[in-house]
Amino acid sequence: MTVEEQLAYESRVKMRQAVIAGVAAILLIGPVITQLSGVHTKVDELTLDLITEHRRFPLDLVGAIINGFGLFGLAITLNFVYQISRARNPEIKEYVRWLAIVGGVVSGIAAVVYAAVIAGKANDFVNHGTQTYMEANKLTSDGFVVALPLIAQFSSLLLTGGFIWVSLNAMRVGLLTRMMGWIGVAAGVFIIFPIAFVAPFVDAAWLVGLAYMLTGRWSSGLPPAWTTGQAEPWPTGAVLREQRGGGGGGRGAAGGRGGGGGGRGAFGGKPKPAPKVVSSTATDVNGSRDGEGDGDGAARTRANTPKRKRKHRR
Repeated sequence: MTVEEQLAYESRVKMRQAVIAGVAAILLIGPVITQLSGVHTKVDELTLDLITEHRRFPLDLVGAIINGFGLFGLAITLNFVYQISRARNPEIKEYVRWLAIVGGVVSGIAAVVYAAVIAGKANDFVNHGTQTYMEANKLTSDGFVVALPLIAQFSSLLLTGGFIWVSLNAMRVGLLTRMMGWIGVAAGVFIIFPIAFVAPFVDAAWLVGLAYMLTGRWSSGLPPAWTTGQAEPWPTGAVLREQRGGGGGGRGAAGGRGGGGGGRGAFGGKPKPAPKVVSSTATDVNGSRDGEGDGDGAARTRANTPKRKRKHRR
């Protein structure tokens, strides 16, 4: 695909991807509301957890489905950013996109399946048996129940790697600003190391920022890589300092400024003014000339000059 064809393709799908990213951001925040609503246990105890889960399983199941669609949208968005980044740098590895796709899709499916399975176990616990700890432990010790969190954790690890590498590669080729690139890195880290409700909001912030950028309304305009179709790496700190300190003519080898005539001398000093030559025939204050005698014919010297006629020098 030529550069012109790539830019034409991006122009066609840009708004669609902006909508997908914006909807995914909303869907990722949605489960936070469902988790905060409904009944909750004040004591972390297995039997109480199952009873509470039975009472609130519709909320948790709906929240898991919403979160799953949000993760699907995130995977689609990361795949799009990967594609346009690789178009500008073919050296980006192919496995990066699969980390994002597999991680996002499997995480979404695992969350929905786990919510459904736990809801079923909670229903069995409440409606059958004696509701003892032994029964609750037996229901939740099933191999499938134990394996689902491990699968979800592994898929989250894949999504973390994909999120971080896609963000870094897009920033390196100039598609994402430095701020957007590092927010993407932080969002990837929070997926595998969630801190309360921080992770969904950081993910959503990156998605909203990208959606706004794709609409072309970014305050500073789109980065040059979006319009040239080529990699436009951001200048390093050293390059920026050199650009700020550059400009002006270069100095000569010995410190003088280069250029035409009128430059400084070999050692860069200012040219010394020529010494002032005092004429030997300069007239003194009385109108007589140096070197001429007085009335008696004697040459006037400093010694025989009256003090009142001497020049006071400092």
